[in-house]
Amino acid sequence: MLRRIILIVAIVAGLAAVGVNIGVVRPKIQQLQADRDSQRSQKETFHNELIKTQNDLKVTKATLEQTQTELAQTKTERDDLAKKVTAANTQIADLTDKLNKTTKQLNDTSDKLAAYTGTGLTPPEIVALDKELKDTRTALAVANDEKAVLTHTVAKLQNQLELLIGKNYVVPLPPGLKGTVMAVDPKWNFVVLNIGEDQGVLQSGELLVSRDGRLVAKVIVSSVQKDRCIANMVPGWQLGDIIEGDEVIPAHPAS
Repeated sequence: MLRRIILIVAIVAGLAAVGVNIGVVRPKIQQLQADRDSQRSQKETFHNELIKTQNDLKVTKATLEQTQTELAQTKTERDDLAKKVTAANTQIADLTDKLNKTTKQLNDTSDKLAAYTGTGLTPPEIVALDKELKDTRTALAVANDEKAVLTHTVAKLQNQLELLIGKNYVVPLPPGLKGTVMAVDPKWNFVVLNIGEDQGVLQSGELLVSRDGRLVAKVIVSSVQKDRCIANMVPGWQLGDIIEGDEVIPAHPAS
């Protein structure tokens, strides 16, 4: 009987010890589970950030390669324009020399004709001198026209080159340039002007629009034709509605 009681007491004590151990171990197990879940979450977050960083790196690399390509293209365009400007300047120099020689020839011929008109030259000789004078005048007019065309071509190429490589470049327009508005499109904010390449208009040149001496707006040239151009209205500069017949002058005339 005593043994049975002792055994029962031992069993109860053992169960009590087990209960105490479970009560002590359970919080530790729960803490370990919480730490495990936290580490798993941190690992997933780090993995996602790593993937995002790798993707951002790919995008940045692609953007850098695109920028390098565009930079190389811009340099090529700049070099091509610079070569064209140099070639055109050389042509102008040659043409100017030719023009000077032709002008001298014209003056010499005129002097000869004036000197020999009252002399004893035969009519055929005078006719020949007169024809030579006319031919020289024609050559001079052609040379002047070629020089005007080349000068405008150089100005246009120089303008393109400056726009390509220059910062805050202001396109110069002829100081005496004047024109009028031929048509207005208020929906797309552009106007058509009656001045173009023949009058010295250059792309990206800025013009002031006025009416009765009062400023109405500022426009910037977007495309140029022989005797007309298209210009877009500059935001923040429209002080009133542009109408047909409004006058335009350069905002930045060449000095």
